[in-house]
Amino acid sequence: VQLQASGGGLVQAGDSLRLSCVASEHTFSGYDVVWFRQAPGKEREFVSGISASVFRVTTKYPDSVKGRFTISRDNARTTVYLHMNRLKPEDTAVYYCAAKQNSEIGAISVSPGSYDIWGQGTQVTVSS
Repeated sequence: VQLQASGGGLVQAGDSLRLSCVASEHTFSGYDVVWFRQAPGKEREFVSGISASVFRVTTKYPDSVKGRFTISRDNARTTVYLHMNRLKPEDTAVYYCAAKQNSEIGAISVSPGSYDIWGQGTQVTVSS
């Protein structure tokens, strides 16, 4: 599976963006998919995750984006979306999507080392 991330851009604080992560294969439905971000000089940070469509789909968010960001998946389009609302300057970073085959139902790892498939980054810049 290969991933292609897109949708970044330059926006003002309070605006919204939708990032897309498109997979190359329809077996994608069996993969957990996450978004990380990395700002200059900082470590890669978990932003959101969605479990594989094995049983009930679960999602996970850190407190920093909870209530503002929503992750969803469209398996027919082999795409995972990250809807980002009420963006803040501190959301500025390169955003990466990553995936791994589901290994534990309902569990979404927040560690970058857990994921073996990565898309290229897409830059999100939020001006104040």
